[in-house]
Amino acid sequence: MILRDGLNIVIAGPPNVGKSSLMNRLAGYDAAIVAKIPGTTRDPLREHLSLDGLPVSLTDTAGLRHTDDSVESEGVRRAQKAVERADRLLWMVDVREDLDKGLHQARSEAGEDVAVSVIQNKVDLVSDEPEQFEWDGLTVIRLSALTGDGIDLLREHIKAIAGFGGEVAGAFSARSRHLDALQRSEGYVRDARAQLLQARALELAAEELRSAQSALSELTGAMSSDDLLGEIFSSFCVGK
Repeated sequence: MILRDGLNIVIAGPPNVGKSSLMNRLAGYDAAIVAKIPGTTRDPLREHLSLDGLPVSLTDTAGLRHTDDSVESEGVRRAQKAVERADRLLWMVDVREDLDKGLHQARSEAGEDVAVSVIQNKVDLVSDEPEQFEWDGLTVIRLSALTGDGIDLLREHIKAIAGFGGEVAGAFSARSRHLDALQRSEGYVRDARAQLLQARALELAAEELRSAQSALSELTGAMSSDDLLGEIFSSFCVGK
C-alpha cells in the first residue's frame, strides 16, 4: 500500500485523548466527529493528505479499551487490525497521565513490527509547552490538537521519519513483510525471464508472473492478472 497511498499512519490510544481532534487538525477540516462521549469513533476513518508533498494515509481509530458493548468491541477489533497494518503508530495519551504507562501501552499494542511515536495531547490544559523529546527510546511530542500548538512539530516529525526533505536521515524503513513481498516478486520475475530466454512454454512464464503480481499487490493494491500479462506480452507475437 505504501507505493499507492504513501506513508500509512494510524492514530490510536485510549478513549477521549483527542485522536479525532488530531485527525481533523492534520487534515485541515472536520473529517472526524469529535465528542466527549467515549466510543464515539467506531469504524476506522481514513483520510489521504499531503504534508508539503509527502503523501500520507492517516487513520483515526476507536479508543482501545475493554467494553461489553458489542458494537464498540467491533470498533476496537478493527482499530487493532489497523494498528497491525500501520507503518507508523501515533499513540495518543493525555499529557496529565503517567508517561511511562503510556509508553508501555503503546509498545504492547504495536508489537515488534510497528514503529511508534507517542503524542501527549492537551498541553493547553497544563503549564507544559509544546516540545519534542526522547523518552525510553521513543519520540514523544507534546501538543494541543485543540489549539494547534505543537502541530508543526508533529508535521516535521512525520516528514523526518519518512526521510522527506533531505535534512534528516530517515528513520522510516520498509516493514519486513514489504521487503519479503519485493524479494518474492523479484524471484518470480527472474524465473519467468529464465523460462522465456530458454524458449520454454509461455504458460510457465505466465504462471511465474501471476505469482509476482500477487506479491506486488500486497504493496500496490489489487491489479488484474489479465492487465499485467497483457502489458508484459504486448510486445510478443505469439502464434496460434
